[in-house]
Amino acid sequence: MNGPLAITNIIIIALTAYTSYQGFVNSSFLNQYIFYNRAILDNREYYRLLSGGFLHADWTHLIFNMFSLYSFGSAIELLYGRLMFLAIYLAGIVGGSVLALLLHRKEPYRALGASGGVCGVIFACIFLLPGTSVELFLIPIPIPAYIYAIGFILFSYYGMQTQLGNIGHDAHLGGAIIGLLTATALHPSIVSENPLLYGAVMLLAVSLMAFLYMNKNGRRSNRRWTYNDSDEHEQ
Repeated sequence: MNGPLAITNIIIIALTAYTSYQGFVNSSFLNQYIFYNRAILDNREYYRLLSGGFLHADWTHLIFNMFSLYSFGSAIELLYGRLMFLAIYLAGIVGGSVLALLLHRKEPYRALGASGGVCGVIFACIFLLPGTSVELFLIPIPIPAYIYAIGFILFSYYGMQTQLGNIGHDAHLGGAIIGLLTATALHPSIVSENPLLYGAVMLLAVSLMAFLYMNKNGRRSNRRWTYNDSDEHEQ
């Protein structure tokens, strides 16, 4: 017997697939809705903080993010309701974009992808569903949630410091923390259910984000930044 379907999650995935495809075939559509910090700061196009999460660089990027969203988001929607799922996911996208905006406000920066929202959903799932294990494609062994959470934060920090790959690690970290904070606001008991892990994750994440912000914005750079249509960071 088939179980219930997470309809809202499926609609979000279908909508993201549609808008991503439009971005694949129509560069004007992509440029209109991609996260681009200069358009946000100079032209007040604040919708890009959210719309960039509904675009992707290619099919692989799209499929990976949507598979992850379906795997974790469905559990939240079915157990806690569609509004909880939507709030966490959309807040994660915006949270990731805001952190990217803060860290890259002195240079032209473009990014696209739903990973901020997906990371928010994953982190919320870790605390909303205690005992959750995370399975990664390259690691066949389930990883305990607390190891994944702390490892994810440290890896994101390393990725931002070293500019590892063409990946928006700042959106991953920002989305994860904002998604978790949103889940906390809607379901405060997750703090008391696992206070040590919750405190460790939040303290580590906030400390690293503060350090990154001060380190990046405290330096003066002589580099001249140019706008490049191909310089898109995957989130």
